[in-house]
Amino acid sequence: MRRRARRAGPPVAPARRGGALRRPGAAGLVVLCGGLAAACLGCDRREHAATDAAAPAGLASAGATADAEPAPPDDAAAAPSDAAAPDPALDGVSADGVSADGGSADGGSADGGSADGGLPGRSAGCPDDMVLVEGDYCPLVEQICLKHHKEYEKDQARRANPYGEVEGSSSVSERCLEYRQPTVCLSKKRAPMRYCVDRYEWPNRKGELPALLVSWREAVKLCEGVGKRLCTEDEFNFACEGEEMLPYTYGHIRDASKCNIDRPFRQRELSLYRYERCMKDPKCKAELERLDQRVPAGSMPGCVSPFGVHDLNGNINEWVVRPGRKSPQRSGLKGGWWGPMRGRCRPTVGFHNEEDYGYEQGFRCCKDAAPR
Repeated sequence: MRRRARRAGPPVAPARRGGALRRPGAAGLVVLCGGLAAACLGCDRREHAATDAAAPAGLASAGATADAEPAPPDDAAAAPSDAAAPDPALDGVSADGVSADGGSADGGSADGGSADGGLPGRSAGCPDDMVLVEGDYCPLVEQICLKHHKEYEKDQARRANPYGEVEGSSSVSERCLEYRQPTVCLSKKRAPMRYCVDRYEWPNRKGELPALLVSWREAVKLCEGVGKRLCTEDEFNFACEGEEMLPYTYGHIRDASKCNIDRPFRQRELSLYRYERCMKDPKCKAELERLDQRVPAGSMPGCVSPFGVHDLNGNINEWVVRPGRKSPQRSGLKGGWWGPMRGRCRPTVGFHNEEDYGYEQGFRCCKDAAPR
């Protein structure tokens, strides 16, 4: 059976499951990904309305719906009482951007100098803790998978009918081990982009574990609290893949030694509170510690995008804004997390609403760059 997104309240409450549709692929799959400022950027799926519908033959056009890879049963929807409560501090950082030690939550150094001197990328026109992303973005790309993970190929063969068509649902994520080089831009024109993005996942401090058990709405408020905003799908895509449109931040060949991906899946046994409350509840805290496979921000030096942004693939799923959507469906998750999931740049998971939260869900912030 496939795993589907759980939607639950506190640990004592029964969980309610939400559905997730996905489309199977095959070795040699041609994947089209795109949608500048549109509501999705998923691969292997197509949508012409505001619903998540299965796509034919592994295509995702510009404006396609979000990539609905099999989700772990950890994405709990906040209970009304939690949703109405003030946003809690995450990892010692309050919504006003002040850390427990009195420093700036946005990672800038106290003396105004760069906190990340000598690291990849540049911060011209951006705060010291952010990286400038500038160049021409391709909204619609062609990415051809040459080799899939054996687990995925085995699942495809199991579900194939006598006519060679793959039927039924699956709990196996489509992990491509190698893509054809180079990626091809199918858009007639590329879109110039210039903006700032956090170098690390929130709280954007090297060496700290990224925040989790945070909803999309909390992420929006926390970014706004430090004078930033939540990134859009296109901004995440470009920061992750660069002008070469790389499937993974580090290239065309999947490599678990580069980013925190492909760790064994651990089944969640209890519903989880949001982070602050979970840390005060012994059972919730113990369950989170059992599930947690995060690594500290910036601890994998090979997991860096062409612009110098760390950990955009794996570690935690990152909330983004899906332009053109209406509440409560403006939220999307990108980049993948530590489990055996897609964990690449273009796909967007779009079936979680704005109040959902999970043990693998976090975020980072973006900001407009200063004028030249």
